[in-house]
Amino acid sequence: MANNKKIPTDIQIAICGSAGDGTIAAGDILKQAMANAGYKVIAFDVYPPEIRGFGKCVARARITSEQVYSLKPQSDVLVSLNDTHAIPHVAEVADFGTVLFDDMPIAAVEEGEHISSHLAPSHLPYGASFREVSERTTSSARSRNIVALGYLAGIYGMPRDVFHQVIAAKFANKPKELTTINITAFDEGYGQGQRVFKLDFNTFGGAPKRKRSQDVVMMNGNAASVRGCLDAGIDTFFGYPITPATTIMEILAREMPKHGGKLLQTEDEIAAISATIGAGYAGARAATATSGPGFALMAEMMGLGVMAEVPSVVFVSQRGGPSTGMPTKTEQSDLNIAVFGAAGDGQRIVLAPTNVEGCYKCAGKAFEIAEKYQTPVVVLLDLYLSNRYEAVEFSGKNPFSQKKWKTPNAKQAAPYKRYQLTSDGVSPRAIPGESGRMHAITGLEHNELGRPNDQPDMHQDMSDKRHNKLPAALKHPGITIEKRFGDMGKVDVGLLGWGSTFGEILEAVYAVRKEGIRASAMKVVMLSPLPEDAINAFMDDCGEVLVPELNYEGQFANLVTGATGRAVHKLNRATGEPMDVNEIIDEIRLLAGAKALAAE
Repeated sequence: MANNKKIPTDIQIAICGSAGDGTIAAGDILKQAMANAGYKVIAFDVYPPEIRGFGKCVARARITSEQVYSLKPQSDVLVSLNDTHAIPHVAEVADFGTVLFDDMPIAAVEEGEHISSHLAPSHLPYGASFREVSERTTSSARSRNIVALGYLAGIYGMPRDVFHQVIAAKFANKPKELTTINITAFDEGYGQGQRVFKLDFNTFGGAPKRKRSQDVVMMNGNAASVRGCLDAGIDTFFGYPITPATTIMEILAREMPKHGGKLLQTEDEIAAISATIGAGYAGARAATATSGPGFALMAEMMGLGVMAEVPSVVFVSQRGGPSTGMPTKTEQSDLNIAVFGAAGDGQRIVLAPTNVEGCYKCAGKAFEIAEKYQTPVVVLLDLYLSNRYEAVEFSGKNPFSQKKWKTPNAKQAAPYKRYQLTSDGVSPRAIPGESGRMHAITGLEHNELGRPNDQPDMHQDMSDKRHNKLPAALKHPGITIEKRFGDMGKVDVGLLGWGSTFGEILEAVYAVRKEGIRASAMKVVMLSPLPEDAINAFMDDCGEVLVPELNYEGQFANLVTGATGRAVHKLNRATGEPMDVNEIIDEIRLLAGAKALAAE
């Protein structure tokens, strides 16, 4: 493998096949091996909603020596494990890109059905006998995905040993012969790849060195959220399965018992949020996870959490909607329900991480914030972020507080006022059973003692209290609330972004800056309360403001305009796919050009 650090590595590989072909498994091995080798990796898998044996799977991985922030619109390499599914993706291969395919199908194919007949003149074909090699070396065709992976690695001189390690780890809990068989299949493919005459110009340069103290883990957003929960000392989790949030519960079910925690799968989402709020009232660090349809069912109990001022954490991984919508497609269309979805004035805190590392940080900090400000906290993910893999570096130091509640001062005069009106809006919180701290909670409006009271002045005072305590969360330590990137000072075009789309926004900004366009981007992580002062200051510097997001209505753009009274340009896409970087670049160019013409 080349070790010339002057050669930058930036290669995107797509593996395409049918469910059952081992497409996702091959992608998992590839991205983990490259992360172990020291490369930066961003990966995203697309899989069908149908049962095993039907539908298309695509595993994409962008492997780089320098930090990047999103997948590329086009891949440099396409590996076909099923030509029928891979043919539509040939158009996504870049000029002078590579297509790897099986050149020995088990039966004759009709004209136009083999992928080789669909390649553009600019594509570079590599044919190999994946199935034949698998059957010859393992007596089965089931390892042809591993053969294809070995062939790919051999062509580009990827380090063989890291693949061996990852394959061994993948089959560690299986019979030993499975590891041997798959490594044999990989090596046979690797040897063929080494011997082939290399046509393309894609090159793997040296990987950046890491500090030995860093723990580097290849993980997706849901797994990072789980690690954040565990490091924050989660006590209880209640959940009901729903795509794409289910894996949060699945991983916690495996890991929580090791940390002394308890998990219960409830009969539905209403039970899940009810139990979560009940556990929070009892003093536990409690959470649940769902998607848009499930969160809609939780709205009433979320209102109780706000009214009763009970800490809880709710992970919402967005998918295509409305209603059942598109369970295996991504979207950013639950912002409105996350921020506003409650009866009455039921503001809660909403965090939206922008990358996998951010999922870890927001998950852990959500528990701190929920307890400090005594309110539900929503962590807003989406399918793209939940399932996107990145190499995350951990320093080894736990960044989250383990303190779980603030017990009232023992000298406080009786009776205990659970909802005492204070200067910062945060009342002294006790948990049930503490001596001298008898109290009740209710969904009714109440006085300082927690007893129902619907008098005008009391409702006004308690409404003030519930809202006025939240802005302090904008200064909570250890979490990025908002951050600006790109050019500082006055710029031609500024982009406001949130959630998973910010990676594409950042890639676009860095691209247009190379063209001489002054551009800047601000990511907003806390969506409620909104950091209005920082957003206004950013907009003051921008000739034009663009808000790209994955929903039809422009929900974040509307939120910003409603809060600031300032118009923005919307770039809304509701395709079920991540945002195309090139679309953002084109829109920036248009806005920068219009501004230049207006200045003449």
